[in-house]
Amino acid sequence: MPLKGKIIKSISGFYEVYTDSSMNTEADMTGAGGIVCDAAGLVYRCRAKGVLRALHQKPLVGDDVLFDVTDTAAVPPEGNVVSLLPRRNELVRPYVANVDQACLLFAITNPAPSYNMLDRFLISMKIKGLPAVLCFNKLDLASEERIRELREVYEQCGCRVLFISTKDPDSLEELRRILRGKTSVITGPSGAGKSSLINRLIPGSRRETGELSRKIARGRNTTRTVELLAAGNDTYLVDTPGFTSLYLQDIEAEDVKAYYPEFVRVQEQCRFQGCNHLAEPGCAVKAALRDGEISCIRYQNYTEIFAELKDRKPIYRKRDLSKPEFAKKR
Repeated sequence: MPLKGKIIKSISGFYEVYTDSSMNTEADMTGAGGIVCDAAGLVYRCRAKGVLRALHQKPLVGDDVLFDVTDTAAVPPEGNVVSLLPRRNELVRPYVANVDQACLLFAITNPAPSYNMLDRFLISMKIKGLPAVLCFNKLDLASEERIRELREVYEQCGCRVLFISTKDPDSLEELRRILRGKTSVITGPSGAGKSSLINRLIPGSRRETGELSRKIARGRNTTRTVELLAAGNDTYLVDTPGFTSLYLQDIEAEDVKAYYPEFVRVQEQCRFQGCNHLAEPGCAVKAALRDGEISCIRYQNYTEIFAELKDRKPIYRKRDLSKPEFAKKR
C-alpha cells in the first residue's frame, strides 16, 4: 500500500520525500516493507512513475504525494512517487507547491534593490493569491534616510514591510512571529541574504553563504535547488535559488493596475472607465502622482511593466489532449 509523504527536495530527476508516523498508520508502515517510522521521520529517494508524465503532472517541492517503497536496504531507502495529492496552490518561480505565504527578501543596499523586480514579485504573489511579507535586509548598513525612502515607497504596497539584519537577532523577532506555524517560501534576488537569514531562523542550519561579485556588484547563487526545511513546530521554510530577472505570466497589460493598491484607491475618480493611467485626460492616479500621494518609483515601474506586457507576442501553449474538451466524439 502506498505511503503518504511530502517532497522536500528535487534534484536531477530525483525527489526526496519525507514521511513520518503522523502521515501514515502503523499498519501502512508495516505493509511497506517493515519500516516503522517514528516521530523523527524518514526521507526516501524517489523517482516519479511514468503515469505522472503521461498525465503531464510534474512533482514540485511541497507536494503531498503517495509513493511506493522499492528498496528498504538502500541508503537512503528508495521509492517511486505514484500520485500527487491535490495542491492548495503552486508557484512557477520558484517552483513550489502548498505554501501559506511568501517572504520577499531584498537587500537595502549592497546590492541595491531593483524596484522593478520587487514590484514584479509583489504582483506575481498577488496573482496567486498568496500573502506576502516584504523584508528589507542589511539594516545594519543602511542610513535613516534610506530606510525612510523605502518606507515611503512601499508603505502602500498592500503587504507587511519589515526592516531586518541577519546580524541582529532582535530585528528578526517580528518575522519569526509571522512565520510561526506556516509554510513560507523565502525568495528574492541573488545577494539579498536568503541563506544567512535561514541560518538565523533555523538553529543548527549551515546553509552556504557567499560574497557579492566585485565586478558587477551582484550576488552569487549559493542555493541551487528548491528545498523545504523544518524550522520548528509546524513551521517550514522553502529555500530557493536567487535570480536577477522575473517575467510575469498569466496577466494582461490592462490588468496590472489592479495590483497597485494605491492606484485602486483613487482610480474610481478617473474621467474614463478603464483608464490605464498613462496619457488619458482626467486621470486621478496621475493627479495623485503629481500631489505626491503615489510614489514616482512605483508609477514608473507600472508604466515599464505595462509597456513590456503590451508589446509581448502572444503565447501559444500546447493543447493538453487529456482534457475532456479534446476527447473524440463518438
